[in-house]
Amino acid sequence: MIPILFYQLISFFLFLFGFLGTFIIKRNLIMIIICIELLLISVQLNFIVYSFNFDDLFGQLFILFILAVAAAEVAIGLAFLIVYYRLRGTLDSKYIYLTKG
Repeated sequence: MIPILFYQLISFFLFLFGFLGTFIIKRNLIMIIICIELLLISVQLNFIVYSFNFDDLFGQLFILFILAVAAAEVAIGLAFLIVYYRLRGTLDSKYIYLTKG
């Protein structure tokens, strides 16, 4: 059996990479969305590990809600990115607050 600490370390590094990509690096809007997904995956991993170790199904129920939120976030986020790309011609995040004309 693999100890909980191993899963916690994996979850920590996923959360760290997601946090760095979302809030520190911020180069491309698609990469920001992928890093937000990494944040959600790290939370899901914690729910799965503790749900399995404590024989509680509520963690798995929360994962279903997180998956639904992640799917909606990706669908809406990609729709916004398509509109943004059509207006600006780039997905670089440094041009978010600049006006076109």
